[in-house]
Amino acid sequence: MSNNPLLLAITGASGAQYSLRLIEMLLLANRAVDLLISDPARIVIKQECGLELNGDGDSVVSALLTYFNSRAKNSLDSSKGEKLQHFGLNDWFSPVASGSGGGRDMVICPCSMGSLARVRHGMSANLIERGADVAIKEQGRLILVPRESPFSPIHLENMLALSQLGVIILPAAPGFYHRPQSISELIDFIVARILDRLDVAHELTPVWPG
Repeated sequence: MSNNPLLLAITGASGAQYSLRLIEMLLLANRAVDLLISDPARIVIKQECGLELNGDGDSVVSALLTYFNSRAKNSLDSSKGEKLQHFGLNDWFSPVASGSGGGRDMVICPCSMGSLARVRHGMSANLIERGADVAIKEQGRLILVPRESPFSPIHLENMLALSQLGVIILPAAPGFYHRPQSISELIDFIVARILDRLDVAHELTPVWPG
């Protein structure tokens, strides 16, 4: 695992609650997070979660902490907030933009099919694409959480090509064998799978008894 903060990118696919819950759980686990949010993702977050994330930097971090603390049983204090940094997509002087520090873990959650295609082809038009490009070339851990249905042959070919490069494709397709009683339990199912791949301890889902 890299000593760098986890790079978490949110793109404009449906499934904003997955990303917000993931941020919350990472902060509770004391994992430092560098956050990137696309413009379409801001629209989806507002539509699906009622959360407006305007501006960049500290304003986004403050809005997220307020959102988490309004919903969580255990509040996130200021020390947890210090673990979260938000960067604009064109902040090319941020540490996110360079591979000189070595590989870092990166998650794109949710990952739109457009973002996935651009990652597959090595595009670097913004920091999300650049971060993914760095993760691949520096052999960091890259997890993509696609949320689309149905998948077209183009989508499947792109995912196969990335998987063959070592990228983890983790679709937002929750299971039901744990008999979920709420939407939040379905969200936690996927977040738990992401945390497992990042070696982050959690108690979101029960251990399979088999």
